[in-house]
Amino acid sequence: MDSVQASGTASTSQPHSRPYMAYLDIQCRGKTYIYGRFLVVENFVLTGAHCNGHEISVMLGAHNIREREQRQQKISMCHRIPHPQYNKETTNNDIMLLQLAKRTKLNRWVDTIALPRTSKKVKPGTMCSITGWGSTSTESDSNPATLQEVDVVVMPDAARPRNPNGPYRYYNASSMMCGGDPKKGKHSWEGDSGGSLMCGKTAQGIISWRPPTPPGVYRRVSTFIPWIRATMRRLQP
Repeated sequence: MDSVQASGTASTSQPHSRPYMAYLDIQCRGKTYIYGRFLVVENFVLTGAHCNGHEISVMLGAHNIREREQRQQKISMCHRIPHPQYNKETTNNDIMLLQLAKRTKLNRWVDTIALPRTSKKVKPGTMCSITGWGSTSTESDSNPATLQEVDVVVMPDAARPRNPNGPYRYYNASSMMCGGDPKKGKHSWEGDSGGSLMCGKTAQGIISWRPPTPPGVYRRVSTFIPWIRATMRRLQP
């Protein structure tokens, strides 16, 4: 996840138990970055607008990203569509659709994830999960080979620190949500950005940004459903 947490212990996911997860390899200014993303229809994946770069490769059906697994599907991208009102400084509208060059073959190892209803908010106290190949500790620069996951609780908007000069100064409750209890330390970290906050069987959030300790900030997917649907309709052949 951008590491599945800043502290605490992430666990290895059961292989291919999260068939919607996609591994994103981005080349930008000579550096390689990894990000999470998730499949919403056969030829579109959803991620954060900050997960952008000059070259992007998409791998689906992966569990161990350092091995060539028979069930992996590597597909090139033909269009990247960041939200037109994305603001890099405030992170408002940090959401992006990536259209794949061809439709994926859906099976038990590669499948889509359900999206929420428009403007349907998740109640504070709901236990959700985040998954990713990001670093599992703030003390480590390395990333695990296998998909990791951790449970995080949805926090009330008021739980975030309100320092006007602090990291949450641009927090927007209409399009963002907090996740992760500061007392438990479970969190996302480097390499998890763009992955999903899964509540039940629905992708309610996109991992956006976080300070070193929880709560982290997630893009509220339900706010963007009209834009997601309209964009996919416009680009579908």
